[in-house]
Amino acid sequence: MTATQAPAAAPPSSMTQKQILQAMSGLMAGMFVAILAGTVVSNALPTIIADLGAGQSSYTWVVTAELLAMTATVPLWGKLSDLFNKKLLLQLSLGMFVIGSLLAGFSHGVELLIFSRVVQGIGAGGLTALAQVVMASVIPPRELGKYSGIFGAVFAVGTVAGPLVGGVLVDTSWLGWRWCFFIGVPFALLAIALLQRTLKLPTVKRQVKIDWLGAFLIVAGVCALLIWVSLAGNQFDWASWQTAALVVGGVLLLAVAVFVESRTAEPVIPLDIFKNRTVTLTTVASLLVGVAMFGGTVFLSQYFQVSLGKSPTVAGLMSLPMILGLLVSSTIAGQLISRTGKWKRYLVAGAIVMTVGLALLSLIDADTHFGLLSLYMAVLGIGVGLLMQNLVLAAQNDVPAAELGAATSVLSFFRSMGGTIGTSVLGAVLANRVATEMTKGLKDAGVAGAAGGGEGALPDMSTLPAPMREIVEHAYGVATADLFLVATPFALLALVAVVFIKEKPLKTTSGLERLAEESGAVAPAVADKGPAAPVA
Repeated sequence: MTATQAPAAAPPSSMTQKQILQAMSGLMAGMFVAILAGTVVSNALPTIIADLGAGQSSYTWVVTAELLAMTATVPLWGKLSDLFNKKLLLQLSLGMFVIGSLLAGFSHGVELLIFSRVVQGIGAGGLTALAQVVMASVIPPRELGKYSGIFGAVFAVGTVAGPLVGGVLVDTSWLGWRWCFFIGVPFALLAIALLQRTLKLPTVKRQVKIDWLGAFLIVAGVCALLIWVSLAGNQFDWASWQTAALVVGGVLLLAVAVFVESRTAEPVIPLDIFKNRTVTLTTVASLLVGVAMFGGTVFLSQYFQVSLGKSPTVAGLMSLPMILGLLVSSTIAGQLISRTGKWKRYLVAGAIVMTVGLALLSLIDADTHFGLLSLYMAVLGIGVGLLMQNLVLAAQNDVPAAELGAATSVLSFFRSMGGTIGTSVLGAVLANRVATEMTKGLKDAGVAGAAGGGEGALPDMSTLPAPMREIVEHAYGVATADLFLVATPFALLALVAVVFIKEKPLKTTSGLERLAEESGAVAPAVADKGPAAPVA
């Protein structure tokens, strides 16, 4: 079987700014849904698990299942976007999210809830990978910066709104926790409708061959390692037979995947892209940013509630300085990059500022004034905002248009992987440091040997006597500061990686136009017909 060869034609014309903004509305709604899925349940999970009569292990899996599915499927979605119609894939991922959300909302057992979170995660993986690929397809890299700032705003709003909305829904008697899942459905349906109306992408006919074996091996290997880093130190010891089985099994599966990918015509992750210095360095930097940012900041809400004694709603509001820093820096940097065409200076500045922010946060304790804490969080947010989206821009600018999907999804994948690893490892650091400080505090108080609560259990601060509460607050304050101290070297390594990235002029043509130029021929611009099947 051979692919239908399209006749030569003029490259597809660029979309106007009005058309781009209209299409962006659907992409932004989709991204908001993906972010909401991961954040809205954070404050509601204790109530959900109690209502379903499940235990701590189920609590862990409700969180882990969505993250596993999202992270593991991002590379596959990215590869599919290089082969099939990107608009249809976006709508498919949104449809899967709707199905998963409805299943979760109607769940009457924790097993169905966990399965529905897997379905949600697969859909969120598609949204994470495809939104940026579609942007790169219709917007030239030179103009991409100013639109990336808008996505930074959506990320900020979704990150802040999720926990707040989840807490309000749980506390509202006539709504309840099920609406934590239902609330994303209208946004997803709106995104599907907006994309159908506003996004016009031509389908380029080409031979389609998916490496299903490579996809299976990558997903299986990644899942094994993610399960290990998610559950080690909680469900089993770091040094245990479960660790050995998962690590050895995951590494073997990924080694076989590399062998298969190096010999197939259409690999899920083209190994050749790592010969590109920019892709390799931005991938390393994305992994390290994931470890430093997600691994450090995920425990801030716990610090606010346990060490500072704030309510879940107030804890959500206290993260606003970091989110506002991210929003402002990503928006301003995007505008300046589009105006000047210079981007490396913002990567370097972002890595430096992120390192400084993490180092400053390593100075906090249970008595840190919120004004000073806000300044530290704002510094971290500014650094992340300068760095995160612009790493994707640098990689997209330096790869062939036919590999935009693969390159973009690789960066998203490694950033998510870094976040998962960072959350697990730094969580273990937190648990050990809390135990040490609790033992020391109890000993100093003359009650050595007293139990500080079940291992891994969060204390109910409202039930503790004042002297014990002070010991716990101090322990969590010291332990949280240590997390940021451990995360700081990862940010320094990210700085080293971005320093060695070579700045190249931003291209002034969109991904579709570049694809036409590179192939020397373009398929007829019949939009939205879906993937063209090869004919015999």
